[in-house]
Amino acid sequence: MNSTATFGIAALAAFASLALTGAASARTASMVTTGTTSQPIGHYEFCQRYRAACQPQRVSNAVPLTGANWKTLVEVNNAVNTSIFPREDIAIHGKADVWSYPTSEGDCEDYVLLKQYMLQQAGFPTSALLITVVLQSNGEGHAVLTVRTDKGDMILDNLADQVRPWYETEYLYLKRQSERNAGEWVGISDDRSLLVGSLR
Repeated sequence: MNSTATFGIAALAAFASLALTGAASARTASMVTTGTTSQPIGHYEFCQRYRAACQPQRVSNAVPLTGANWKTLVEVNNAVNTSIFPREDIAIHGKADVWSYPTSEGDCEDYVLLKQYMLQQAGFPTSALLITVVLQSNGEGHAVLTVRTDKGDMILDNLADQVRPWYETEYLYLKRQSERNAGEWVGISDDRSLLVGSLR
């Protein structure tokens, strides 16, 4: 069996699991956000260059996690992860924390920006595609894309082939873009130690 077929089977199995479990309750499946918080400096500078990508927006309903939408999420995550070579900003731009749309190489924020753009082009609402800042278990910062769906918040990550519910990842979630304004950020109340226990 080729790797493409294996990848497709794994994606279908993950979707079937979500459909069967219902992704727990709405409270556990979706992050709890708090008030407005600081915007990452890299995103602020990105917004100075791409002002149209950082405007107030109408908050849409969560994306229906149909088979077709799930397939799109998996395909976009895989396409970007396999086509962009991981490289730090300092090596690409000569300075740290430059957020940009990648063409062949980039760091985690660049992967996220490209995935966000591709999903927008595929018809997903902007207010459901939120750049999110997390801490890895080693204490290093990282960025992922949160997709708000009717089965909860799904995570697209350049460090993972699978699209997973946020509560199944091992990150500490800090903040993400506001649903109401792509140029503003809100804090995240990450109390997964309680939520994960409620799912068992």
